[in-house]
Amino acid sequence: MKNSKLNRGLLRGVTGIAARIPDRTFLSLVKPQVDLIQYPDARDFINLLLLNFKHQYSRLAPTVRKRFVENLFGNAMLFASGKITSFTQSYGFVPPSLTVISPTFRCNLKCYGCYSANYAQNDVLDFDTIDRILTEGKEYGMYFAVITGGEPFIRRDMMKIFDKHSDMVFQVYTNGVYIEKDGLAKDIVRLGNIIPCFSVEGYEEQTDARRGKGVFRTVMSLMDELNALGGLYGYSATATRENNELIVSDEFVDFFEKKGCYVGWYFNYMPVGRSPALDLMPTPQQRDYRGKRIRELRKTRQLPIVDFWMDGTVAGSQGHACLAGGRGYFHVTASGDVDPCVFVQYHTDNILNKKVIDVLRSPFFTAIRKRQEEYTNLLRPCMVIDRPQVLRDVVASNGAVPSQGGGWDTVTTLGPQLDAYAREYEKIATPIWDNEYKGPKETGTEHHIGQGTAEEYVKLFGDRVKRKKTAVV
Repeated sequence: MKNSKLNRGLLRGVTGIAARIPDRTFLSLVKPQVDLIQYPDARDFINLLLLNFKHQYSRLAPTVRKRFVENLFGNAMLFASGKITSFTQSYGFVPPSLTVISPTFRCNLKCYGCYSANYAQNDVLDFDTIDRILTEGKEYGMYFAVITGGEPFIRRDMMKIFDKHSDMVFQVYTNGVYIEKDGLAKDIVRLGNIIPCFSVEGYEEQTDARRGKGVFRTVMSLMDELNALGGLYGYSATATRENNELIVSDEFVDFFEKKGCYVGWYFNYMPVGRSPALDLMPTPQQRDYRGKRIRELRKTRQLPIVDFWMDGTVAGSQGHACLAGGRGYFHVTASGDVDPCVFVQYHTDNILNKKVIDVLRSPFFTAIRKRQEEYTNLLRPCMVIDRPQVLRDVVASNGAVPSQGGGWDTVTTLGPQLDAYAREYEKIATPIWDNEYKGPKETGTEHHIGQGTAEEYVKLFGDRVKRKKTAVV
């Protein structure tokens, strides 16, 4: 205990000194460690993440400085190595670095295309179960958790969870309305281990069109309040065919950099949830454009931004672009079902009667991690829209079932369209990977994209398709 306190004290002291030295000197000091990262995209992101914290350090509240330095840089990045090594030696694979928990799927908004709209609205995942998941995760070195939903702050007990696990960092995706309604900004800064990431679709016109009138102004007001209080916060943007170019424009990123955001996260609209529609998803050409712009912006801006679909070289884990199935993370729903990914909404296990390690070692998760070994092009990370045959294979062979109503559509009726999309994007991504990244060439990718009809895919799952969960609308 004494050594632990000493290490954390030293870490805070070193961070305080680092915040006062010139950027160039700071980067030269961290360069030996950053250079161990294989791809330049990831090195750029890590440098920006460190520099932006350095730049914001002086305005941060003391609790935020302390929790962020001790919990993220200390517990998650430095001090967990022993636990990670022990886990790897015991089970034969590296543990995930984080967990994603949806404590509720209730929401005060009704956004079109919502990825989680058809999940059951009752919160089976109670305080004690969430507490157990986080406690078990820390045994394996997981000190970072993402909280999503639904609107997480509808659950009043989540602040108690954040307080109880004060040695962790929680990134919370939120629309912000309940933070404003319940006056939670001061408590978020007081606890110091919460990074709200506010969902936007662009500026006021685009955000309010999807989320409802007044939501954008609420987010802007909360960012100003958190900035004045000394909190860390960021934004989250979902790329659709309508806003894809806007949200990676110089003006958009500059706007949120000036608002004081610490980080910006980008998601590709996925054909799951409420009224899934492939014509809302960015085209393969738009997706490629977004990836190029993200990489350009990291070269010219101070705000660290990352795109989970276009940044497999950044967001990936252990040399693999896909984080699903416990390679990088897993997703626990409000019903306790454990999905391999927030957007791969199928499960074989429920956390209410399983430990975290049992789920991680399940045949379903093991099969996913094994198939990920086949991916060498990190620009095609997703088993839903890049390698849809992989998703069909692992769901069919492991008896997985959808976690929300309408979930069978992704592996059945939408199958041919997803195959066509994946095939078109493969034509774009392959030469970029081969020529610009000079990465290892892929073989056997015909096993990742199917050739079947919707009728053939429905037959693949047989009677299981008839036992659908009831959609909640």
